[in-house]
Amino acid sequence: MPNAKSEPLAITVYSDVICPWCYVGKRRLESALDAPGVPRDIEFTWLPFELNPDMPAEGITREEYRTRKFGPDRAAELDRNMTATGREVGIDFAFDRMQVTPNTRLAHRLIWEAGRQGRQSEVVNRLFKAYFEDALDIGKPDVLAKLADEIGLDPTGVAQALSSQESLDTVIELEDRGRGMGIQGVPFFIVLGKYGVSGAQPPEFWREALPKIAAQMQAGAA
Repeated sequence: MPNAKSEPLAITVYSDVICPWCYVGKRRLESALDAPGVPRDIEFTWLPFELNPDMPAEGITREEYRTRKFGPDRAAELDRNMTATGREVGIDFAFDRMQVTPNTRLAHRLIWEAGRQGRQSEVVNRLFKAYFEDALDIGKPDVLAKLADEIGLDPTGVAQALSSQESLDTVIELEDRGRGMGIQGVPFFIVLGKYGVSGAQPPEFWREALPKIAAQMQAGAA
């Protein structure tokens, strides 16, 4: 009797698409998947966590946001450090060209819709690149619609997600659920619905952890 096809390893990720550590953490995890013994059949689910839930809908200038949060000198230092970190995982951060820190709620509504269309990881990756490397304002509906079109999402579903009460209510509910679980920062990974991993862990962490978790999953299914 042939072996039953094994289930994919489920990883849920709470993140925000303007969080540089979320982008780095994603790349670090992906780089670990090429290592021998690491399971490659992984099913990602991306859930919302807004770093700035009270951000005006139109966003604010990045200079104002960073100066207000860190002060100009510290903000510049953090950008330099993150630029160096990005190079390690193939991210070309375009901090010098980024004009706006956007409100990301519409982007999360698009990510939710992409999940319904089975293209969530592709959209998440495109949004990270659009903001951090292409310096686009991903708070604008027309920008999001164009990015969704690049991926090949159904435009009717995208238009509804960017305007409907259903998508807004769902994203707020999902975000509230994460905060209710005690998640206070991102990225936050939940493996198999029970193992919580906080932060942009190095590839070595995932190379060690994922085979052990996959083995436990297979043992439980046996």
